[in-house]
Amino acid sequence: MLNTFMVYVENKPGVLTRVASLFRRRAFNIDSLTVGRTEKPEVSRMTITVDADRDQARRIEANLYKLVNVLLVENITNQPAIIRDLALIRVAATHDARSHVLELASVFRARVVDVSAESLTIEITGAEDKIDGLLEVLRPYGVLEMVRTGIVAMRRGSKSAASTTESTAQAAANDDVSYSV
Repeated sequence: MLNTFMVYVENKPGVLTRVASLFRRRAFNIDSLTVGRTEKPEVSRMTITVDADRDQARRIEANLYKLVNVLLVENITNQPAIIRDLALIRVAATHDARSHVLELASVFRARVVDVSAESLTIEITGAEDKIDGLLEVLRPYGVLEMVRTGIVAMRRGSKSAASTTESTAQAAANDDVSYSV
């Protein structure tokens, strides 16, 4: 089963390497990995998709928390979420086929971002299935080149992970209290 993790990390050099190495050491293949800054410049967010069963996903989450620069890990696989991917597709489009390719792009709500004498470059954003569908209908015309960004995801609703990240960081800062049982 494909699991989607949102991992909030400190925006410091080497964090991406440590996270990727964790997956390598545990013999998990990362299906998709995107990283970018959040609304706070000192925090970056990774969206990682990996094929794992429920127990493996729990172990991945626990191991991610062991990494020094990891602030928060959320497995949003079974939560309502907005999941998007972006692709740029260069397709061969001779004069005769150009109108057909443009029509296909409009059906998938994609937009043409570059036109040359022999090709069109199409930008499409959406779920992976939508992008795969456009690719399939464009293949007969000749897909010359294609690049995808990887999945980005955000939970639906008003609950923000940023507030959770803040409370986690504050709890860590105030953790100089000793507890005994």
